[in-house]
Amino acid sequence: MGCKLEFQHLVNKHQSDKASKGFSSWSQFIAMLFCQLTGAESLREISDGLFSSLGKLNHIGAKAACRSTLSYANQNRPYKLYEDFYHVLLDKFRHEIQGRLSERFTKPVYSLDSTTISLCLRLFEWAEKAE
Repeated sequence: MGCKLEFQHLVNKHQSDKASKGFSSWSQFIAMLFCQLTGAESLREISDGLFSSLGKLNHIGAKAACRSTLSYANQNRPYKLYEDFYHVLLDKFRHEIQGRLSERFTKPVYSLDSTTISLCLRLFEWAEKAE
């Protein structure tokens, strides 16, 4: 099964598009992926970047959205949908990832989400002093 079909199966399972009005879970996923890959730091950057790439978005079945739509979707869509999709992708590509990593590294490789680290630096003054 293709990744987009598996994603649609999860959308149906979590009913995340049930009350959406034109901005699908797939479009939100593409927007957040765009955010991560470009290093966008605000909803304005994401929105402007997506609107500048409308033709490319049409090819992958996604739409651009304004800041308020992105904000609403981020607040109200179940995160579990994207968590489950992560696990689907991990299971699907695990053998490729492990094969490539084992060629380059002889010891185990671990992944660390550093999101909380930068968040702490912004929220706590003592964290910057400790650096």
